[in-house]
This record gives sequence, C-alpha cells and structure tokens, in this order.
Amino acid sequence: MPMKGSAIPVELYYIFPTLWGREQYTLYGILFIVFVILLNVTACISIALTYFQLSSEDYRWWWRSLMCGGSTSIFVFGYAMFYYYKRSNMSGMLQSVQFFGYTLLTCYVFFLMLSTVAFYASLKFIRYIYVNLKMD
Repeated sequence: MPMKGSAIPVELYYIFPTLWGREQYTLYGILFIVFVILLNVTACISIALTYFQLSSEDYRWWWRSLMCGGSTSIFVFGYAMFYYYKRSNMSGMLQSVQFFGYTLLTCYVFFLMLSTVAFYASLKFIRYIYVNLKMD
C-alpha cells in the first residue's frame, strides 16, 4: 500500500524544497503528528493484510508484511523523481548523483523503518491470536 493517506504527498511537497531549495520549514509539530500517524497506519494495514493472508491459509506472512510496510518508500522515491524533473532547477551530473544518492539512502532507511514497524506489528498480532486460540 504505497499511498497511506494524503498526508504524505502534502508533507513531501514542503520537505523537498526545504532540503534541496532555499525555503524554511516551520511545521515541525505537524510533521511529528503525521509521522506518528504514518507509523500507526502502517502497523494497522500490516495487521489487516496479515489477517487476510492467514484467512486464505497462506502462512508465509513475514515477507509480505515487510514489503507492505516498506512500499511507502517506493512512493517517496517516485515523488523525488517527480520533484527533480518537474519542480527543481537542478541539472548536471554532480547534482543528479548527489540528489539521487541521498534520496536512495533516505528511501532505504525509510523502507527499513516502516518494514520493521510492519513486521513487529504483524508478529505481535500473530502471537496474540495464537496464544488466545482455543482448541476444542
């Protein structure tokens, strides 16, 4: 689920000019709230998709929970490409390598962070349902 709400593109719209341009970012409180919401939504979506997967008797949930959480980083990288080609005035080999190098590293960290959140949320859910499973 790469699009976890409409808050991500709005925040990226303000963050990219701040990082790569000369604009000032002043909405740190809202950014923190959106970050907390992103973590909660990632955990909830991962739990729901894990439940649907277990309901269809597919018990290989761990890789899918990782990819479910980390897929948001693909969207962030796609937005970075859109920003580079449509909104920024960057050109030249050095600027391209710097922009896409830092963006790839940031998206990788983002992937690891959200994948970890999704995996541990699914793991906690799995442990909860199997501990409370009643065998008759």
